[in-house]
Amino acid sequence: MEVTGLSAPTVTVFISSSLNSFRSEKRYSRSLTIAEFKCKLELVVGSPASCMELELYGADDKFYSKLDQEDALLGSYPVDDGCRIHVIDHSGARLGEYEDVSKVEKYQISQEAYDQRQDSVRSFLKRSKLGRYNEEERAQQEAEASQRLNEEKTQASAIPVGSRCEVRAPGQPPRRGTVMYVGLTDFKPGYWIGVRYDEPLGKNDGSVNGKRYFECQAKYGAFVKPSVVTVGDFPEEDYGLDEM
Repeated sequence: MEVTGLSAPTVTVFISSSLNSFRSEKRYSRSLTIAEFKCKLELVVGSPASCMELELYGADDKFYSKLDQEDALLGSYPVDDGCRIHVIDHSGARLGEYEDVSKVEKYQISQEAYDQRQDSVRSFLKRSKLGRYNEEERAQQEAEASQRLNEEKTQASAIPVGSRCEVRAPGQPPRRGTVMYVGLTDFKPGYWIGVRYDEPLGKNDGSVNGKRYFECQAKYGAFVKPSVVTVGDFPEEDYGLDEM
């Protein structure tokens, strides 16, 4: 193949290596010498420039030539957009050696030593009284959570198990059913009302995450907050689901 010069100042190529299994897409100046080009490849593949052997492949992965003239320009070779330059490492490193981060020694510091540092994020949060170090805000949040829990408890106490009810959740049509459970749960904080709907409009069979709170058929059970439940004389309605 005839070696010709190209006018485009840069070229986008794929870089592969005998040391790893991935390819990188990079753009380089055609005016780089092969020696300069190898130095830039050190940061890409991890091989020392002095231990590199370069091979040029076309966009169809067909071998073109070796890039073995250190003082030749990259653009003097038939390098075009989409070509691949494969780096063969002769340093003695093994395939995947630079990919296994488990072998990299990691810096570790004890919690006690970290607490003594003044330039850490934890120290900044403490000085600025932000996040969990804002005692006033945390106390307010705890007070609000306690108030919500007491309100839910009061609402829940007015909903007897076995009562007929209507559930009016925001964005959903009214649903009628029977109250089957009132109280705290393991799946979420606060007080919850377990309802057995008259039709399969629910999400479960009275159990959540393997724990059973009441018995009903699949898709007939649901858990809702006390604020959306109204107890009263709500006879069963025919939703026509049996005909669907």
